[in-house]
Formats: sequence, C-alpha cells, structure tokens
Amino acid sequence: MHYTDEIAWNNDGLAPAIAQDASSGRILMMAWMNREALDTTVREQRAVYWSRSRNKLWRKGEESGNVQQLLELQLDCDADVILLQVKQVGGVACHTGRASCFYRVLRDGQWCTSEPVLIEPKDLYS
Repeated sequence: MHYTDEIAWNNDGLAPAIAQDASSGRILMMAWMNREALDTTVREQRAVYWSRSRNKLWRKGEESGNVQQLLELQLDCDADVILLQVKQVGGVACHTGRASCFYRVLRDGQWCTSEPVLIEPKDLYS
C-alpha cells in the first residue's frame, strides 16, 4: 500500500494541507493537496499544493521566492488533514505580503487586521 492510499481524500481527490512554521508553531496558511502534490512535496522536500483556480500543481514560492522547505509531514487522526512542518524562506507565506494568511482577528463583531504587510504584493511577484 502506498502512503497516499491511507489519506481520506475528498470527492475531488483533495485534502486540506496546513503549513505550520516548525520553529514558532505559527500556522502560516492552508491550501489543498492531491496525491501528485503530496508525492511531489515528499520528493522535492518543499511544499507543493494543488491550485484549484489554476487546476495545476503550485510550488509555493515559485514566483515570489518565499519557498516552504519541508521538515516533517503529519496526518491527523481521521486521515483527512495533512500538516506540513516547514521552514518559511523569506518570512512571507501569504500572497498579501504578510507572514501568515491568518492575520484577521474578530474584535467586537468586526474582522480587524492584526499584522502588517511585510512586502507589498506587487513586489512579491515582480
């Protein structure tokens, strides 16, 4: 049995993949993986996701340079969520130019931005 056979892929053949900074424990982002993305991640030792909008593999950092180097893979108890322990090269995981995609905090019933932009998005992809 191949290790990808143990994952409870959804009806689209995908599983949510959470990237976590291995040194700080901070959640950086969530994306989707299919079998090919997971196999490529293991082979290349860097995060490779499945882009649903582009319908193709997406190597994190291929345009911005903000690569996620894989340190460890984990699978949750239901085998339906993949956790990537990564080293975030460049310090920016989010396409908005922030360290994490989780930068909004609910305060008094409103979502407030709690983290500054480190790199302007236009500069990330130039």
